Amino acid sequence: MSLIQITDLTFAYEGSYDNIFEQVNLKIDTNWRLGLTGRNGRGKTTLLRLLMGELEYRGHISAKVEFVYFPYHVKDSWKTAGEIARTLCPENEEWELLRELSYLDVPEEVLERPFETLSGGQRTKVLLAALFLGENRFLLIDEPTNHLDLEGRKALSRYLHKKQGYIVVSHDRAFLDGCVDHILSINKADITVQQGNFSTWWENKQRQDSFEQQQNEKLKKEVKRLQETAREKSSWSDRTETEKWGGDCNDRGYAGHKAEKMMKRAKAIERRAKAAAEEKASLLKNLDVASDLKLCLQTHYAETLVRLQAVTARYGDNVGCNNVSFTVKQGDRIALQGKNGCGKSTVLKLICEKQIDFTGTVDKASGLKISYVSQETSELQGNLSDYACQYGIDESQFKTILRKMGFLRDQFEKNMADFSGGQKKKVLIARSLCEKAHLYVWDEPLNYIDVLSRMQIEDLLLTYQPTLLFVEHDAQFCHRIATKIVEV
Repeated sequence: MSLIQITDLTFAYEGSYDNIFEQVNLKIDTNWRLGLTGRNGRGKTTLLRLLMGELEYRGHISAKVEFVYFPYHVKDSWKTAGEIARTLCPENEEWELLRELSYLDVPEEVLERPFETLSGGQRTKVLLAALFLGENRFLLIDEPTNHLDLEGRKALSRYLHKKQGYIVVSHDRAFLDGCVDHILSINKADITVQQGNFSTWWENKQRQDSFEQQQNEKLKKEVKRLQETAREKSSWSDRTETEKWGGDCNDRGYAGHKAEKMMKRAKAIERRAKAAAEEKASLLKNLDVASDLKLCLQTHYAETLVRLQAVTARYGDNVGCNNVSFTVKQGDRIALQGKNGCGKSTVLKLICEKQIDFTGTVDKASGLKISYVSQETSELQGNLSDYACQYGIDESQFKTILRKMGFLRDQFEKNMADFSGGQKKKVLIARSLCEKAHLYVWDEPLNYIDVLSRMQIEDLLLTYQPTLLFVEHDAQFCHRIATKIVEV
């Protein structure tokens, strides 16, 4: 066991007026399994890069371990997965690597395939298995679940639970509950470490926020009462002092003493009011308010909106999806589920009339308006105003939704290409919420999106109950939202 010690860490990106981190002090045990959480844009990936020594900062970071970042960049992706893995753990025996892969449900033959031909989930598992075999390493794992299906996430969570010495960035609540023993939280005003899994941390945060809100209201009333009392006492003192020199005052010494005593009481009450105000100011600094979102929902005259019958799609010689049949009716919230590569995204693209060769039938109701959210965010360029104009949505409403999802006003003028992964995904979601549609088709909408925003989206969908067809691997989201599961 050793410690990672962070002392007076201060960092800001060049050209920025505000510090991302300011005077941060942390001690982290290298045996801990830490989950790193925080709203999008708060600096989770930046913190990992600072630990890696990739950015210049003020302060000090001390550690007796080697930091290794994941996703790990593979240069020679044409080599076999086995060759790539062995370069990452050259001191280990072959059987050790095979053992690690068996824990992750990865078959041995995967090692003989070119790395570039593996699915995203298989690449994640092979690289993590090899990296964990190295000695004296502390892994910095950034969003490892984005390419994994539900079963893959469960397998990775079980695997990480057996390990120690890592920080994992994830917004998947069930995943974090299964593998971490501490939560490192980047809050609005500070960074904290707390023992327990995500659910424990969330319960404690809600309890703390509730207490501070109640205390804030109590102190607000107390400050008001004390200030009014202080004004009354001060006013009495002034009147008594004035009356002392009036013609009817027989004992000016007594009157002066009374005025002085009253003024002392007023000053004492003012000090109490100031102390209460200072205590009030110290509250709610880390309170994240998740305001209600709204949806431009339209109702279609037809009960059945989409019907697929025996649909099989192909990309050249590769099968995109095979013999898929289901019906989407008004009010359905259907989750498409299946292993990576089974064609879930292909089905969504077919419904949205993307150019894909297929057999079978895809019937849609006449005049059906669809709002589509893609997995991809790489095409986002330019500013938010132009983006809103491009899609013909109300700019004010669009930006209001983004504000409610944690965007700061100064981010509205930035190029979307410079947004974090979570911020880009929020742009797509906000645009979809502004579009007037009968059917919402969302492909992995929660990738990179922070937990608080996930809960906002869940509450929105449960309130408005739109017709929704989606692919999502967040188990808690699917459990709360889906009215029907379709296996692809």
